[in-house]
Amino acid sequence: MNTYSNASSNWSDFNDAEAQQGAFDLIPKGTVVKLRMTIKPGGHDDHSQGWTGGYATQSFDTGAVYLSCEFIVTAGPYAKRKMWSNVGLHSNKGPAWGQMGRSFIRAALNSARGIHPKDNTPQAAASRRIESFADLDGLEFIARIDVEKGGKGEDRNVVKLAIEPDHKDYAVLMGGAPKVSSGGGQSGPAALVAPAFVAPARVAAPASQAPVSGKPSWAQ
Repeated sequence: MNTYSNASSNWSDFNDAEAQQGAFDLIPKGTVVKLRMTIKPGGHDDHSQGWTGGYATQSFDTGAVYLSCEFIVTAGPYAKRKMWSNVGLHSNKGPAWGQMGRSFIRAALNSARGIHPKDNTPQAAASRRIESFADLDGLEFIARIDVEKGGKGEDRNVVKLAIEPDHKDYAVLMGGAPKVSSGGGQSGPAALVAPAFVAPARVAAPASQAPVSGKPSWAQ
């Protein structure tokens, strides 16, 4: 059976071809979206720093260490759009870049787990701890989109700021579609803060049973 019977028309008349996909306008600066962060492993480990699992990347040019992250918008008009940013772990120029990376991860954990940034209770403190960078891989949280120049001078979207539960739109954004704010500002009705993240409690197994034993992003 000839499966290419319509090939001549398909390749001479393109009126019924699907519109080209690929080139997108930038997401406006200041847009707030819900997204998922994944880490591209770079194979750099430093056990003295707790950098294990091969998640960190080290720059051959500068020696800087970072997490190479991809962010995928999960809801709203920009769903499935992707952005790439580095989250800094170490720079030979000084501690500022690593501190920025730690601040971003702290805010991302607060956003993902519903922890108010000023909550210093033991439960909140436990929720800001991770076993390894693997705990950050796949983390879903709210973030504000920014625009910066890429390596070739082109404008590109990046993620630099996580939106925490003290943001007035946090609860709405975590449960629904993202909202666009004009000029990078915050808009929308006030919302209740989501409850704090609660780690599952360990339950002791009955004596007759054996005990039951109980994924990261940064910038350059």
